Amino acid sequence: MIIDDLRAEMDSIDTLVDWASPADPETAAKLALPTVAKGWTVGDTLGHLAWTDLAGVVALSDAEDFAAKARALAVPTVEQLPDVWPAARAQLLAGLAEAQAAGKRLPWFSLPMGAASFATARLMEYWAHGSDAALALGITRAPAARLRNVCHIGVLTMGFSFVQHGLDAPTEPVRVELAAPDGSTWEWGDAGAANRVTGPALDFAFVVTQRRLAADSALVAQGPVAAAWLPIAQCFAGNGQYTDPDRAGLPMS
Repeated sequence: MIIDDLRAEMDSIDTLVDWASPADPETAAKLALPTVAKGWTVGDTLGHLAWTDLAGVVALSDAEDFAAKARALAVPTVEQLPDVWPAARAQLLAGLAEAQAAGKRLPWFSLPMGAASFATARLMEYWAHGSDAALALGITRAPAARLRNVCHIGVLTMGFSFVQHGLDAPTEPVRVELAAPDGSTWEWGDAGAANRVTGPALDFAFVVTQRRLAADSALVAQGPVAAAWLPIAQCFAGNGQYTDPDRAGLPMS
């Protein structure tokens, strides 16, 4: 269930750094480490996740005034995280479970989404920003089965990727076959499609969240549409910047 996967991804953040004790000198030093997101520290990254969860709570509780109230929310500082983040996460998870059961749609900054799609997007963002924080902290995270959710949203947003770059969304189908962490294969699309993307699921997730350039991955693209898609793959709307010169200009969620 997507809500359970989201909960597990949220909990995985807690294994990276003891953000609940920001006054501890060792923790403070870790929270101050720069990430590959331009101008963002580990603490800033966690504050962004907390802020987006708070906005999600507003979407669930006050759909009519969502835009104004969400934009008025302040991004929590690292000192504020212990007071606001656990409650926001709990409220968001509970609210999404209820919204999914009721078939409710949630307003958001781009377009309204169903509860399951919203939860998938939150999981993707937690995974992507968690990867930034882990990299800054020198931690290697083993991919879990819930990574399939990130890959799924990456496949679904293929057309969006082209449109974001001022291109027409392709009409030709693309087959995606990814090697999952457990050794199985995750598959999307027509098995007979001439355009294909194959390779490790972890690499695909890094590419569609723009944490790795397609050229630096083990992904293989066959066909003109697949070859054009991977370098511009983007499963979110964003305008942040990487500090890594090889990634300069890539948007961040």
